[in-house]
Amino acid sequence: MTTQMQTQGTTAVLFKGLLRPVLVAAVFFMLLTGLAYPLATTVLANLLFPFQAQGSLVQRDGVVVGSALIGQSFSRPEYFQGRPSMTLGSDPLDPSKSVPQPYNAGASGASNLGPTNQKLVDSVAARVSAYRQLNGLAADMQVPVDAVTASASGLDPHISLANAQLQLNRVARLRNLPLADLQALLQDHSESRTFGLLGEPRVNVLQLNLALDALAPVHASPLAVSE
Repeated sequence: MTTQMQTQGTTAVLFKGLLRPVLVAAVFFMLLTGLAYPLATTVLANLLFPFQAQGSLVQRDGVVVGSALIGQSFSRPEYFQGRPSMTLGSDPLDPSKSVPQPYNAGASGASNLGPTNQKLVDSVAARVSAYRQLNGLAADMQVPVDAVTASASGLDPHISLANAQLQLNRVARLRNLPLADLQALLQDHSESRTFGLLGEPRVNVLQLNLALDALAPVHASPLAVSE
């Protein structure tokens, strides 16, 4: 009987001395990190940065047409073209396999091909040729790197100013716009280096194309994306 009481007493001491603080700490941190912290950051983000907190969604006429943070395809020649994308998606015929699915926001990633990989070399060469042909450039004209290579995410929403400038003549011709008007539009939407140091001067393709539609609408084109 005495031994049983001693065992119960030891268990009670063990619970109070070790298990109880552990359980209290576990519950406390679960509530803190799993509920209080996410809730606080969500509320603060929506109060201080409402546009960014909702995904930097861009609207036209009250309709969401994309995000300022995610690149999308603009295949029609009267629009500025974004960077190539090498994102993948599930093969509809065999979900266990992946197939190219450019600008798939649910599968951010690059091709992971090395710079000496012949497949990458051939695809870049093909893009260079297509870019020159699309924009009426000479065969020996240097092409901006971002015009023919995918970003690490495959979803870069920006292009370099050099890339955009080489597309000006094509867009101006197809939109029947004075080149000076397009140059001014590009200048208005240009972004400088982050903090004046990071990255390169650039322009957000979605926002530029929406401004372009506002300046010279394309009929029968409710959305400035690929068709």
